[in-house]
Amino acid sequence: MRVKLALSTLCENPARRTGLSTFFPEFLAAARKAFPEVGWIVFCGEGARWPDTDPGVEWCRSFPSNERPVGRLLADHLGVAPEARRRGARALVTVGFHPLRSAGLPVAMHVLALPGGPGEGGARSAYRRWALARGLRRSSLVIANSEWTRSQLGPSRAPLIASPEGVSHALFGPDGARGLPGIDGPYLLWASNFYAYKHAERALAAYARLPESLRGRFPLVLAGGDWSGGRARAELAARRLGLGDQARFLGWVDDSLLPALYRGAHAHILSTERETFGRSVLEAMACGTPSVVQDLPVLREVAADCAVYADYADTAGASAALESLCVDPAQRERLSAAGVSRSRLFSFERLARERVGAILEGLGAGNA
Repeated sequence: MRVKLALSTLCENPARRTGLSTFFPEFLAAARKAFPEVGWIVFCGEGARWPDTDPGVEWCRSFPSNERPVGRLLADHLGVAPEARRRGARALVTVGFHPLRSAGLPVAMHVLALPGGPGEGGARSAYRRWALARGLRRSSLVIANSEWTRSQLGPSRAPLIASPEGVSHALFGPDGARGLPGIDGPYLLWASNFYAYKHAERALAAYARLPESLRGRFPLVLAGGDWSGGRARAELAARRLGLGDQARFLGWVDDSLLPALYRGAHAHILSTERETFGRSVLEAMACGTPSVVQDLPVLREVAADCAVYADYADTAGASAALESLCVDPAQRERLSAAGVSRSRLFSFERLARERVGAILEGLGAGNA
């Protein structure tokens, strides 16, 4: 390998699957295809599930990941960069921080989330603010996952690029199985871990206002892992709303099953209060499933005119938006076709070319 890069994924807890759990492997696979001459050193937790058959990738599992947060922070800030340099890395790729001890390596910092969102406070928020500010001052490259995210970052001493997230078109597409065993379509789909800011309760309240005839035709399926008691709060809200078996909680759904779950849905719901990209909207679009999403600038950046926009804090208005998609087959057909077409603008191949290309250019190795 003519150039070797290091990637820290220690911010993931292998026992708690998130969007990054799939993002990192997809990113690396695409990077290896786009730049086969570039080798990688991946820092990940012992229990992290990665395909490990690529001879161009080295694995370092000797540092704790985010199931031990204090140990992980110490590792990321003090141990990873020296070990990466010892193994021959020319640069270190991180998520949201520049290490205290960089061992002379240039750092490319991903910004995939912003600190200080609603309900976030305490030591975690303070750390994330400090880490982001330090990274903007010290990193050699800053990579935002949307133009909106870049607009929120303020001044950076490093080059700052916006590189949108991708979707695996080999996995997410309009053709294939629809629904899951016991979950036959059509249904409305809410797909996310139960983070507080995703506001599953608002989606449930909007759904509960639909006419009984529509709820009978379109049950609400909620898929995603629990997070700080969020699923219990959503289940309590569903009971209080009297939804009974019209609201079905699936828990975490394996990544390989998600495309069929999207394809079986009449519509996808995203009732979030904030996003820096909105990957579930992109996955739904690729599968031909229209979305009714919170009206946020970043979601308009991703979906453009391929989604229905609503304010889920306005229960009646959000319910009306859901109803419009349930009763208007022509609107659904138009949004479905437009979404599939737009989704082709986003890919991990594009992401890898943009991000790894920018890193190599910064190293003076653009033609490595």
